[in-house]
Amino acid sequence: MKRMLVGLLAIVPLAVPASSAEADKSMQPLPSAPIVTSSGRIAGTALSSGVQAWLGVPFAKPPVGELRWAVPQPSIWSGVYNADRKGAACIQVLRPHDINHYFGEEATGEDCLTMNIWAPAGTAVGAKRPVIVFIYGGGFTIGSSGMANYDGEAVARAGAIFVNFNYRVGALGFLAHPELTAEQGGASGNYGLMDQTLALKWVHDNIAAFGGDPEKMLIMGQSAGAGSVAAQVQSPAARGLFRAAVMSSGCSLRGTKMTLPDAEKLGLALQERLGAKSLAAMRNIPADRILAAQSESQLGLAVSGVRISGPIVDGKVLPQQAVEAVASGNFAKVPVMAGFNEDDMAFGFSALTAARTVADYNAAANQLFGADAAAFLKLYPAKTDADVPATARRAAQDSGFAANARTCASDLAAKGVPVWINEYARRHPYVAGVKLADQDTTTVGAYHTADIPYWFGTQDKYNAIRPTRQWTDWDRTLSNRMMTALIAMAETGSPDTVAMPWKPWSVKNDSLLWLGDTVEKKAFNTTGQTWLAAHKPAATNAPRPTTPRD
Repeated sequence: MKRMLVGLLAIVPLAVPASSAEADKSMQPLPSAPIVTSSGRIAGTALSSGVQAWLGVPFAKPPVGELRWAVPQPSIWSGVYNADRKGAACIQVLRPHDINHYFGEEATGEDCLTMNIWAPAGTAVGAKRPVIVFIYGGGFTIGSSGMANYDGEAVARAGAIFVNFNYRVGALGFLAHPELTAEQGGASGNYGLMDQTLALKWVHDNIAAFGGDPEKMLIMGQSAGAGSVAAQVQSPAARGLFRAAVMSSGCSLRGTKMTLPDAEKLGLALQERLGAKSLAAMRNIPADRILAAQSESQLGLAVSGVRISGPIVDGKVLPQQAVEAVASGNFAKVPVMAGFNEDDMAFGFSALTAARTVADYNAAANQLFGADAAAFLKLYPAKTDADVPATARRAAQDSGFAANARTCASDLAAKGVPVWINEYARRHPYVAGVKLADQDTTTVGAYHTADIPYWFGTQDKYNAIRPTRQWTDWDRTLSNRMMTALIAMAETGSPDTVAMPWKPWSVKNDSLLWLGDTVEKKAFNTTGQTWLAAHKPAATNAPRPTTPRD
């Protein structure tokens, strides 16, 4: 009905963004017969590059009415579903138009559980192409598979099938509540994770019909998406659905997740804020009111409310904390790639990374480490003002994502799981003078999420609305090498390629692959990491980092 209604509305002159109009001109119906899946038949489109695409495929019934805050149910239809446009994002706050990651308007709503599939030109049943499935980040409160920097056309042109999908976020994706726990057999809250698992199962069960090999299926996520990948690695329900896992910023296998009793308290707090007398009443409240009752600190917002986001150790979807699962061997023992960025999130180090002079840097060190500041400055000295930004970034990552990746590799290697570690360090080549509300383009480094357009070949999407980058031949070369390594990981279980040799981490090979203005092997700063692990920075009033978390 929705697709039919769109067709009827096409007779009415509507104002649409130029980018959407251009996209429509570059898409034609596929001449081949519809794909037969477990949900029903699907008709796709052919892009101007020859890549085949099936966009907005519903893998679950709309999670509305009694299915709000419920286990997702598989979608079934009769007839042929015309998968020619992306679905709505799961309801969330909208993006300002002047930020780095604004790629155009997206519809948003509760009817959002759809996926997008891209396949190489001419791919058909039996091709057994490797499959890359991406899970977006966004702090578990924002994010969408429809974002242009997550498109899969370039990966498909390179020879693999690419899939991304939506999952419920915020309170609609992770609300735990005593009534829900009683209704659903003793657990509640991980609806977003269950959406992800259902999508992975759909892909695993159906991707052969699109020319993919379910035995060569890799899952990848960035930021909260990396946390999602870690959760799927832990989740018994996802066991056997993928052959490799990639976590970018960062490898979340030691963090402590909220327990069900604590999550239920937040659910009760949200109910009180909404003024609802029961679960039934909460299910009847419009989604925008629920959204308004949540807190949100991303996208430059400072909205007060109840913070409900992220996976919960509920005893069912996630039976135990990650560190316990790894220690006991209760996780999917698949090859892992763990990565982070040189200028990634700097939790606890904002005072240091904000410094621009040696005097400010030394003052920040004293603020963070007090009597131990001299020892810190001996390990991370800044002799000139020019040294300050890079030295501060190095210290922040050695305490954060770099240490996280190395610890993850050590823990998994002890269980016989190979782990490859990378540090993305290439600064985007910005157009001179370009202004972005959430970045100082003259000083920003390899920020949180900066690696994604290189893995997926989506660099030109950053210039689709306004020119922001001047990509160079090296940017294209680096992207090609990274994408080839990612596809190799899906194909063989290892990212090692002729163009980019890469050995897994081990005690003897205590190093990472550095992806910057060159590609080279670099050793970890184990001395600095060990010291920082024993000397946590003091809490400060510095604001939480606000680099894009998408």
